[in-house]
Amino acid sequence: MIGEIEDKINLRLMMVSGKTADFKFDTSDTAADVVRRVYNNWPEEWVDETIKDSETLRLIYQGRFLHTNITLDALQLTRGRTTVMHLIARERLPQPTSSDSNRKRKTSNSDCCCSLQ
Repeated sequence: MIGEIEDKINLRLMMVSGKTADFKFDTSDTAADVVRRVYNNWPEEWVDETIKDSETLRLIYQGRFLHTNITLDALQLTRGRTTVMHLIARERLPQPTSSDSNRKRKTSNSDCCCSLQ
């Protein structure tokens, strides 16, 4: 039993509000598995932060959004130690429109210049 627990990845998930909850996962679990399990076992302490579905939940580790197919093992997390990840609700980002592209082009090719005297 003790060896079994040490083979798990301990994740402390933190919401934007600062509320945390701890979960244990297998190294073969993906970010999508983590999100689904958390959604299906939503902590009572987070009741005021209820999410409409698991598809809107995103994990952030070391400042980066995790792709749904990355495994915990690929992140080289230490087994038996607690790792903190942020959990946020975020819809998929919209695809840029042609007006967004034009706006970026205009700001990057500015006609303004400075001269120092």
